[in-house]
Amino acid sequence: MSQKFIWKPSEDYIERSNVMRFMKEHRIRNYERLVKRSQDDIEWFWEAIIKHLNIEFFKPYKKLLDTSKGIARPQWFVGGKINLTHNCIDKHAHSPRRHKLALLWEGENGAVTRLTYWDLYTQINRFANALKQLGVGQGDTVGIFMPMLPETVIALLACAKLGAIFTPIFSGFGAQAVASRLNDCEATLLITADGFYRRGNLVEMKKVADEAAQLSPSVKHLIVCERMSNSVSWTEGRDLWWHEITINEPRECTTLKTDSEDPFMIAYTSGTTGKPKGSVHVHGGFLVKIAQEVAHQVDLHDEDILFWVTDMGWIMGPWEVVGGLALGGTIFLYEGAPDYPQPDRLWSMIERHAISILGISPTLIRALMKFGEAPVKKHDLSSLRILGSTGEPWNPDPWLWFFKHVGRGRCPIINLSGGTEVGACFLSPTPLTPLKPCSLAGPALGMAIDVFDEHGKSLRGGVGELVVKKPWPSMTRGFWKDSQRYLHTYWSRWPNVWVHGDWASVDKDGVWYLHGRSDDTIKIAGKRLGPAEIESILVGHPAVQEAAAIGVPHEVKGEVVWCYAILRPGHQPNDQLRKELRERVEKELGKAFSPDSVKFVRELPKTRNAKILRRAIRAKALGQEAGDLSSLENPATLEEIVRAV
Repeated sequence: MSQKFIWKPSEDYIERSNVMRFMKEHRIRNYERLVKRSQDDIEWFWEAIIKHLNIEFFKPYKKLLDTSKGIARPQWFVGGKINLTHNCIDKHAHSPRRHKLALLWEGENGAVTRLTYWDLYTQINRFANALKQLGVGQGDTVGIFMPMLPETVIALLACAKLGAIFTPIFSGFGAQAVASRLNDCEATLLITADGFYRRGNLVEMKKVADEAAQLSPSVKHLIVCERMSNSVSWTEGRDLWWHEITINEPRECTTLKTDSEDPFMIAYTSGTTGKPKGSVHVHGGFLVKIAQEVAHQVDLHDEDILFWVTDMGWIMGPWEVVGGLALGGTIFLYEGAPDYPQPDRLWSMIERHAISILGISPTLIRALMKFGEAPVKKHDLSSLRILGSTGEPWNPDPWLWFFKHVGRGRCPIINLSGGTEVGACFLSPTPLTPLKPCSLAGPALGMAIDVFDEHGKSLRGGVGELVVKKPWPSMTRGFWKDSQRYLHTYWSRWPNVWVHGDWASVDKDGVWYLHGRSDDTIKIAGKRLGPAEIESILVGHPAVQEAAAIGVPHEVKGEVVWCYAILRPGHQPNDQLRKELRERVEKELGKAFSPDSVKFVRELPKTRNAKILRRAIRAKALGQEAGDLSSLENPATLEEIVRAV
């Protein structure tokens, strides 16, 4: 990592920033003091944020924070009544902002849709009324399996308006991955599209949704948004067209006054073992924290257009929608591939729509770098003011390419790190923060972050575990119907300390860096996947007895999947079997998660309690030191991993 600061804020960045405005309100002289005060007195900070951002409660809360059940189970804004959709849409639609552009969308085929706050308000109300006709109400769970369309935003905000709980599902998942999430949350309704464009081709989304619904007994209705007008199969009594059920619904719908701690979203993320984890997020905490991040980290102002290149199935989709709209800004959504039909597609959209805040993953920059600088230089990117990134650690060359060629050396890269369970960010710069390449600057405001060594002591100058020592509003309220798994995953290593599973370090200047996962979680192009999901698919093949999946570094995707399989008696390793296993994973999880390599072994390294030691497999596969192997039952298997490579 470079030890030199490469960007420092100009006076213009400093003076017009939302963070500086907040500091002046509270007479705080410098950013370092603000960070410390926000960590030392979290209740002061979040109280001040609610007033600063004009977050509206229907009924005031009696207590800001209650940790009587422990900091792993905090309650925020206790007794308060609030609704996320009211703060994102309703209050703007009944203000001078009503005719302001709220959502700007471009399809891969060039189609463009513009919706004002009043447009969104009426469409959300009509869809919410249609949902009520289907019996959807407070506490009901709804799967949203859609591409990035205006209707996707309408669907999730309509659910929140009614107090229903939505589950956003990655649009590239296969049927099995969709069904596993629907079954876990027992969704009674699935919302999807007939199809969408991807690299000029039709993605038949309804077909995947049909298969997923067949695997999900709780699903009673399937609402279909007409995007492509392609021929789709139809199940009478279950399937409903979006446009048909909303056309006669009234444009007014009462917003439910939900409790601050009422869930509005179950966002699934994969861990190292078992089924995907349903992270529960609530109306009050998620809204307050995300609005604060979009205001202070990417510095959204009234005139800005915010575009985060993501899918609604990943946390940055809800992050963009909730944060951008809560602040009364304009959000931009794009449906297709960012390098189609030409490598300059992303840069042309920035110029065409005057996008001012662009969020991206390091993986995408690595993929676009191969086309060189010419596609970027073709376009006027002067509208850009803030660059954002998240999803995985950077390496220097892509970071510098993004900084120099996209931001022209004048825009800061606001590198965020958090997670689905975090509901937000642990680490992040702001426009007031000097930047070093690949760094995350330091703790996000209001976040009591540290790096621990193996003994649970604060560490500087070395790589250790990223931890959190105090609660924050947007933290998951646990895993859906699995509270013990939540406590074991994050709170079991050290008392009252959240251990996130990331390696981190702090340099001599106090600048923070991440160094990848400290557990077995795989990140492909910023998308997090547990090895157990892949392994269960492989073992479902009649030839496979046992399997292990690991993530290995890849220069474009960040990581790719390598699989190690033990075959059942009577089956022999061959290329046809490799092909079948790859296709099996593609079919159930989607092409993005197809194994890059499938290797056959006679035995896998395991601990004494029969857990596969993936860390050791990965180390041997990459020719690295495997570290502590004291728990390994069968050391000889590691040589087989080497031979398989």
